[in-house]
Amino acid sequence: MNVEFVNQPGNTAAKITLEAGETCIAEAGSMIAMSGHMNITTTTHKKNSGGILKAAKRLLSGESFFLNHFDPRGKAGEIWLGTNLAGDMLCVELDNENLIVQSGSFLACEDSINMDMGWQGFKSLLSGESVFWLNLKGRGKVVLSSFGAIYPIDVDGEYIVDSGHIVAFNETLDFSITKAGKSWLQSILGGEGLVCKFKGKGTIWCQSHNANNFGGSLTPNLRVRKA
Repeated sequence: MNVEFVNQPGNTAAKITLEAGETCIAEAGSMIAMSGHMNITTTTHKKNSGGILKAAKRLLSGESFFLNHFDPRGKAGEIWLGTNLAGDMLCVELDNENLIVQSGSFLACEDSINMDMGWQGFKSLLSGESVFWLNLKGRGKVVLSSFGAIYPIDVDGEYIVDSGHIVAFNETLDFSITKAGKSWLQSILGGEGLVCKFKGKGTIWCQSHNANNFGGSLTPNLRVRKA
């Protein structure tokens, strides 16, 4: 599976080229266009092994209930994928390792990647995020998306990140919820509140924009249309 990104970083789309026999798993509704001989199979999990429980877990983590499996018939083909929010994309290649992905940031992966729901505990609920995140593991390519620009932070020790800006992180990192400032008053007045403190060695991928804050800024300007 070859992944190419266009129009980075503001309005990124992914062009994925598949050889005959290769399969790409993508979020339902993410396809923009595809080759005419591309075959699509929709399941609730792995191809030929769909399960309602697996799909329900993904639904809790903020992903779609169904997954689309793309495979070209007889010869190489391509698909174009996009997201609901304007931003960047990133391809991470896993080598029998685990990647924790924040709600809504998973876009696509190779068929060799296994997906499950990762329980992050009530500390995630306190941070204003989902208590269920996707746990991706195996060997192969994973395509992630972000709201705004996406960039990596290499951690060796401790690092603090606002929870709404997290895209994904290595499972080698542990995190806890803490206040942003020296006191609760400073944290609240500074607009940061609770943040995630990571410990260990690994990489965190962050996004420049926060979808929840963006939605909150639009709400006061929305008007109810009268019939």
